[in-house]
Amino acid sequence: MSDTQLRVGLVGGGPWARTVHAPGLADHPATKLEAVWTRRPEVAAELADEHGAQATGTFDELLDAVDAVAFAVPPSVQGGFAERAARAGKHVILEKPLAGDLETADRVAAAVDEAGVASLMMLTMRYTQHTREWLAGIREVGGWTGGAARWLSGALLGDTYGGSGWRATDGVLVDVGPHVLDLMDAALGPVTEVAAAHRTDADLWHIVLAHTGGATSTVSMSTRIPVQPTAAEFTVYGEHGLRTLARSRGAADAYTALLDDFAALIATGVRSHECDAARGVHLQRVLTDCLRAAATTSDNSSEIVRRRT
Repeated sequence: MSDTQLRVGLVGGGPWARTVHAPGLADHPATKLEAVWTRRPEVAAELADEHGAQATGTFDELLDAVDAVAFAVPPSVQGGFAERAARAGKHVILEKPLAGDLETADRVAAAVDEAGVASLMMLTMRYTQHTREWLAGIREVGGWTGGAARWLSGALLGDTYGGSGWRATDGVLVDVGPHVLDLMDAALGPVTEVAAAHRTDADLWHIVLAHTGGATSTVSMSTRIPVQPTAAEFTVYGEHGLRTLARSRGAADAYTALLDDFAALIATGVRSHECDAARGVHLQRVLTDCLRAAATTSDNSSEIVRRRT
């Protein structure tokens, strides 16, 4: 191992940690998977042994052993640990969404900024060359007045993520929402308003967004529809016609590209990135607005029912 490799600690031992984070960190030339910690010692030990890392008994022990921390834990867990890692001077790779609530997300971003550490969000699609070229082409010509996103899958009906407690509780908005909202926001400009949002009892979301510059977009998403493979598509339209991006498969390649960017940020001392912790706060705010808009819609629907009966 080269002495210049970044020593990274991994927090979490679920499917995403095992299939993406751990092998990605172990195989990338700029990083070394140094340590693993989870709340289940046997899981940490097994994952660490598989990749030649050490399992630590506590989160503080992991912080003492590494230069950076990658998180693969539920958002409500990530927030507090990520803030501690940043305040300890550790660079951070963060899952989406940034935290379980906006206040905690703000604290994480503030800690990252105050400590001067690098941060990147795991907005997987944003790191693929396919997506980068699509966004570059859209931004180059401009003139887009609307867009639509669709993400439909049966992820929570299968074995891999069907047992994920936080995904079942928080639903598709928190799980997939950051990916979808991020891409529409990146394509059409920052979301300025959640004009409407509706969630069915089966966790199917329909959302209307307003963007800087006057563009509007619609989003439909669910992880409880028996669709295989996942149907994910992003479209913008305007004076230059219509341009569509389909979801590209291959999380491993996207993670490698993320680590390329992460290593470059640290090597150059640059701390701003279009997918950094500040981006995570923006997306957390949009998620919060979606929940508020859906609650308002639900209240209005209940009032209409009461009046009719």
